[in-house]
Amino acid sequence: MDLASIGLLVLRVGAGLTLALKHGWGKVSGFAELVDKFPDPLGVGRTWSLGLAGFAEFACALFLVVGFATRLAAIPIIVTMLVAFFIIHGADPFSKKELALMYLLAAGTLLFTGAGSLSIDRLIRRKRRWPF
Repeated sequence: MDLASIGLLVLRVGAGLTLALKHGWGKVSGFAELVDKFPDPLGVGRTWSLGLAGFAEFACALFLVVGFATRLAAIPIIVTMLVAFFIIHGADPFSKKELALMYLLAAGTLLFTGAGSLSIDRLIRRKRRWPF
């Protein structure tokens, strides 16, 4: 076991759990209450906007935590955080949008590095050729 994989585990678990529990769970569990007031920054409708954000911030974040399809799971998080940083909080002061930037940086790092050896991805790769 190498130190880089331990570092990636800490990044995945820390960023993934906080994103899932602090942001994603509220969107998933309160979907019916939030849908009418959720922003629609890309013009796909409030239901789709909330659904996609909830999927990225909850399901994809949990995939990061366990290291399953890590690079693929990072993509919806990256897109969601880009929208949050540049569109939703675009006119806000940096202090209001810095959290989106931090999640963006964490997901971007995992997109480039993968999950590391302490992950489901590594177990799958040992059993068969996995391109991610």
